[in-house]
Amino acid sequence: MEAGGLEWLLVPVQQLVSWGAAGAMVFGGVVPYIPQYRDIRRTQNAEGFSTYVCLVLLVANILRILFWFGRRFESPLLWQSIIMIITMLLMLKLCTEVRVSNELNIKRRSFAAADSKDEEFRAPPKRSYLDFDLNYFWHWSKFTDYIQCVLTFTGVTGYITYLWLDSSLFVEMLGFLAVFTEAMLGVPQLYRNYQNRSTEGMSVKMVLMWTSGDTFKTVYFILNQAPFQFSICGLLQVFVDIAILLQVYLYSYYPQKPASHTTHPASTKAL
Repeated sequence: MEAGGLEWLLVPVQQLVSWGAAGAMVFGGVVPYIPQYRDIRRTQNAEGFSTYVCLVLLVANILRILFWFGRRFESPLLWQSIIMIITMLLMLKLCTEVRVSNELNIKRRSFAAADSKDEEFRAPPKRSYLDFDLNYFWHWSKFTDYIQCVLTFTGVTGYITYLWLDSSLFVEMLGFLAVFTEAMLGVPQLYRNYQNRSTEGMSVKMVLMWTSGDTFKTVYFILNQAPFQFSICGLLQVFVDIAILLQVYLYSYYPQKPASHTTHPASTKAL
């Protein structure tokens, strides 16, 4: 009787834990970008956030969704990709609007300072995705250009996936490429610290949040028997996070050179 009563209690608890873990997987990746989004809106300055982070995460999550069509995995991971894509598009929209507005204001101030009454004010040149200028790739003037690029990439990769969907080798490589792209997101931070021989300006709390999030994600992959690509790249992410934390220790207690007073914006990464 006691065993039956205990089982009656444990079943809903286990269900709640399962739902909580799934919810953390779906929304946990976008949490670091909420304060970033609010800061950009408040300060009207997007220089501290690299839109290439959006590019990497958009590519990684689009490929992950395509991988789902070839090999079905946990639905929370699929929803995580959808939520992340929406979040990155919102970040791109805000960053583009702020950057274009700031460029226009700088141009106006320069024109006013020059006191050129006889000259006509000229707005900064507009850069478009359809210009196909690699010098300004992912640095366009309108949010719609980013949408066009994302749709083009999705259409091309989707068509290729449709043609090769019956190839298990292609599907497995697609899955590995998707999660490996996301796993490499912390490498630029690692390399920058190595170049500077310092972690000054980098938020240690942010790195700790990366580590805890990546550890949770990797354990979730293993326990839910996600495709092996997810587990391998999750472990790689944890390794990169630990390497960055080791840099914090080494450069703090064994400084390689005097710390620079220049503040470097902390890079942003998905959990």
